[in-house]
Amino acid sequence: MRIGFDISQTGNNKAGCGFLADSLIRTLTRVDDKNTYILYPHFGSDFRDPEALKTTTRIDSPSVTRIPVGRNPEEGRIFWNEMTPEKEEILGDPDIIHANNFFCPMGLTRARLVYTLHDIGFLYHPEFTTEQNRWICFNGVFRASLAADAVIAVSAFSKERFLEVFPHYPEDRVTVIHLGSRFSQDQACNAASSLPDRFRPGEFWLSVGTLEPRKNLRRMLAAFAEYRKKTQDPFPLALAGGRGWMEDDLGAFIRSLGIEDVVIPFGYVGDKDLAWLYRNCFAFVYPSLYEGFGLPVLEAMTLGAPVITSGVTSLPEVAGEAALYVNPQDTGDLVRAFERMGTDSELRKSLKERSIIQSRKFSWERAAALTLEVYRQVMGDG
Repeated sequence: MRIGFDISQTGNNKAGCGFLADSLIRTLTRVDDKNTYILYPHFGSDFRDPEALKTTTRIDSPSVTRIPVGRNPEEGRIFWNEMTPEKEEILGDPDIIHANNFFCPMGLTRARLVYTLHDIGFLYHPEFTTEQNRWICFNGVFRASLAADAVIAVSAFSKERFLEVFPHYPEDRVTVIHLGSRFSQDQACNAASSLPDRFRPGEFWLSVGTLEPRKNLRRMLAAFAEYRKKTQDPFPLALAGGRGWMEDDLGAFIRSLGIEDVVIPFGYVGDKDLAWLYRNCFAFVYPSLYEGFGLPVLEAMTLGAPVITSGVTSLPEVAGEAALYVNPQDTGDLVRAFERMGTDSELRKSLKERSIIQSRKFSWERAAALTLEVYRQVMGDG
């Protein structure tokens, strides 16, 4: 099979979609010696990275080629919005095209279409994102419900929500394939020279994620401020994550709580520093309001962090019995979780042990094997 693979979000400052595409294609090309892969650094009409030719995933293998098409917004709209046989030839005449961000091509005449479904939180909580992003996401998922030969959902939760909204799509063509962690339990996590000296192993709280409303940062910060008033906890809170949307005044909110000296926003953090933070945090806090999967929780568990997270959406599917769950809508519940994690050393020890065990249920090798099975099925070989 010739498999065309969307890598458009794997460039600089990648988030969930980009980490999925990067990790999956690297694993697929490592374990699969039967098929060839065509990587598309530009994919779709919603242009993202002007440096994609330089920054997106590169794999040095005779079975892998790259075809750049639609290098700017206008080219993208012209090329990707409606496929033709001539355009499929330009794309390398693939047997399968695998879309990994929310965009979905229409009108494929020969290639089969596999679509990765991340989430549909933009429909259930439209207040968490911008009107433009809601339109981009809805348009892509709606088109997938009409055109995709197979949908890969990153969680059972996302599959259920998709079928609720698009009941016309055949359930047997939706496959749940969980993500893996790009970190490993035995990898070295050396001291990160770029982090402030005050961040010593075991002496800081950590929260990781793109800065956007659904991550529930403001309620978490309000709970942390209340917790600080009630205790003598000397540990700061590290916030690691790139800018998203609708949180431009988060710094002012932190100052209004009087915790600007103990909350340290790092911005986007590279893998080396992030691994060190996960491995060495006192506890990892992720009270998100809505997740399609919740990759930071899995990454934190892989490196043995004790986890506080929400007991809603897909997060219990990922964390299992390896987390202290909270009601993300209840500030008091978050305060109590901070207090319990801060004082109960036996709980922290137990959660660290259970985190590592739970994380072993997920891997990119398993995800790649299941993805290959989906490819075979859409080609009639399953």
